[in-house]
Amino acid sequence: MTEAERNQIAGHPLLLYDGVCVLCNVLCNGVVRFLLLRDKTANLRFIPLESPLGREILPHPSPKEGVVLITNALTPIKRIYHRSDAIAQALQLLGGPWSPLGKALALTPRPLRESGYTVVARLRYRLFGRYRTCPLPTPEQRGRILGT
Repeated sequence: MTEAERNQIAGHPLLLYDGVCVLCNVLCNGVVRFLLLRDKTANLRFIPLESPLGREILPHPSPKEGVVLITNALTPIKRIYHRSDAIAQALQLLGGPWSPLGKALALTPRPLRESGYTVVARLRYRLFGRYRTCPLPTPEQRGRILGT
């Protein structure tokens, strides 16, 4: 990890996402696209799980991981959330109308949340469609996408 990457990440919430085609896939990934568009404070940082930086931060992610959220990244008080917990916490971090939704999701029993997460992950292309070509992030968004 470079010093510049460390400075970009330290203390921020960091979302590691399944992004095989890295920069292009950041906007094909519905969760990342959703969060990028709604994070008005530009606080969240994004890193593909499969990138060298992603593997340095989270060396052994589960193949079924999908998304991991690390709050207060690279600090002694960091906290790691996986899958549906990561989504619930990320919604709360967005604030506004998303925070109560994230809190409600966090209060939903984990087995039910995880079942829903798995179903959506399997059916995401049928539910949300696919792009014919990958949309590219804006220059402002690119600065928050690391490890590419």
